[in-house]
Amino acid sequence: MVTTGLGSSLAYLLSRAERSVNRGLAAALTAEDVSVEQWRILRALADDCGHSMGDLAETVLMPHPTLTKAIDRLIDRAFVYRGHDPADRRRVAVFLADRGAELLNRVEGAIAEHHRVIEAAYGAERTEQLMSELERLVRALNEVPVERPSERPPGRLAERDGTAVPALRS
Repeated sequence: MVTTGLGSSLAYLLSRAERSVNRGLAAALTAEDVSVEQWRILRALADDCGHSMGDLAETVLMPHPTLTKAIDRLIDRAFVYRGHDPADRRRVAVFLADRGAELLNRVEGAIAEHHRVIEAAYGAERTEQLMSELERLVRALNEVPVERPSERPPGRLAERDGTAVPALRS
């Protein structure tokens, strides 16, 4: 099957899939008045390790200023708090508060149901394969050096460990 237009763009298809998945996830979180982004922050903090804002921004895929606003809102609701980093008391880390852990427990069933809906629509095995393939894609792309086209002569492919890597198609 040959697709043209936006349907031929991997970036577009991934964005469309993300929007579809997040639409259902947002509906599952509505009862607790929590956004998908806030839920991701709470889930990331559920490891009880405390995270710096920089590490957390990378983990939850948010720009630092946006994360700061989201953290401030979660602090206002007593779901998270700032404290000293256990590894380096000079640094500040963000931690999950008891109320945040309680909230995660309350939405766990709705999140699991959302995942079951996806599996019912797409198939449990295909969903698991898709998740594995997306993890592999992320790992592979993280290994590819980022090179602006203006830094590369026309027609030359990017290189990784001396091996030509085809230009990424978005």
